[in-house]
Amino acid sequence: MSRGSTATPETERPTGQAMWRGTRGYCPACGEGRLFRGYLKVADHCPTCAEELHHQRADDGPAYLTILLVSHLGAPLLLASYIAWRPSAATMILSFGLGAIVLSLLLLPRIKGAMVGLQWARRMHGFGDAPEPATT
Repeated sequence: MSRGSTATPETERPTGQAMWRGTRGYCPACGEGRLFRGYLKVADHCPTCAEELHHQRADDGPAYLTILLVSHLGAPLLLASYIAWRPSAATMILSFGLGAIVLSLLLLPRIKGAMVGLQWARRMHGFGDAPEPATT
């Protein structure tokens, strides 16, 4: 039996679309309801399509990815600015410290939303147990 057979009643969920919706802070199922009810607190269910979102288990993944991205973006910029302008140590600490904090705060909810979208699309952690919601 091939992997692409129609033996399972589950329809394929578009991973890219679900992750993009999560990145923007919307429900991965319908793309209309808000995914978060706070800065990082995922809503228990979507207010628009009633998709249960409490199954998500993003845990520390978004934090690790945020640290990875911020450090890999910041390190080359830090080296390039030091070579180009030779700023003082205090200037470097203040500017790159503030930049890392701001970038981390901006990236963290977006990465968490994308991770919740990935879990929903791949039916991870109980997301595949309920029937499909009606999408528009």
